[in-house]
Amino acid sequence: MKNKALTLTIVAKMTSNYGEGLGNIGSVQKIYRNGKSYAIRSRESLKNAIMVQSGMYDDLKVDVDSGVTQKSVDENINASNCRALEGGYMNTTGETKIRRSSFYLTDAIAFEPFINEARFHNNLYLAQKSAEQQGINLQKEAKKSGLMPYQYEYDKSMKRYSITFDLDKVGEDLNFDAVADSQEKTERVNCILDAIKDLSLVVRGNMDNAEPLFVVGGIGDKKTHYFENVVSVEEKNLKINDDLLNKLKEGYKAGLLEGNNFDNEEEIEEKLNPVSISSFFSELKEEVKAYYENSSN
Repeated sequence: MKNKALTLTIVAKMTSNYGEGLGNIGSVQKIYRNGKSYAIRSRESLKNAIMVQSGMYDDLKVDVDSGVTQKSVDENINASNCRALEGGYMNTTGETKIRRSSFYLTDAIAFEPFINEARFHNNLYLAQKSAEQQGINLQKEAKKSGLMPYQYEYDKSMKRYSITFDLDKVGEDLNFDAVADSQEKTERVNCILDAIKDLSLVVRGNMDNAEPLFVVGGIGDKKTHYFENVVSVEEKNLKINDDLLNKLKEGYKAGLLEGNNFDNEEEIEEKLNPVSISSFFSELKEEVKAYYENSSN
């Protein structure tokens, strides 16, 4: 029962995060492949959102020493008793200590090439109020009133990302020879699964529903993003190939959010026999609980 991994590959419709801005222009973060650009949400952005939404960062403590900001770590605060450290840490206070994350994420990458959709805005209402307070004419003294037009690229598209847990590393901190109990390990994994199931992102002041439209995976022997290379969407059709079907036969399963998010929803249901998204995560959480209960015996 030991030495297992939990791996998931997820298709979700989500916005991208933003890279470096230039003046009052915000640019979507992208990667370039085969001469085309694809919008992404970086793995760092995803991990932070999941850790915050899951509550894993509720007990986060931070040190700022000599200009270095890092997670607090010592004998009393380590990965066995502090959930915020489950995602890994490097602490350079005294002797440098490194504890790798027990789970890994990929970037969420759009399936279709990026097409620039620019959005134009301004702070006209605030500038009008400023002009009134100063007793000046907004049109004549726009700069003094603080009027500022700005624009940004916008993207919300289907993206694929994967997450993989090394289940035997959860709650373990070898730097202090400490390990959490089975119940705590179960709760940590399952609260992250809950966050993924209901993932919500806040982007430029707007709430973004990033729940899974399709998910595939489970607990098995493969400590890698096992389904990353066999899940693809083309023109709103989930591609169903022999490799995906063969991997599913190894004890994994699929979940689908019904609602015509895919044009070939009937084919998906016929060939992959998916359960609902809520059932997928509920059953997976029970498997996680059973895994750790059996591992402690």
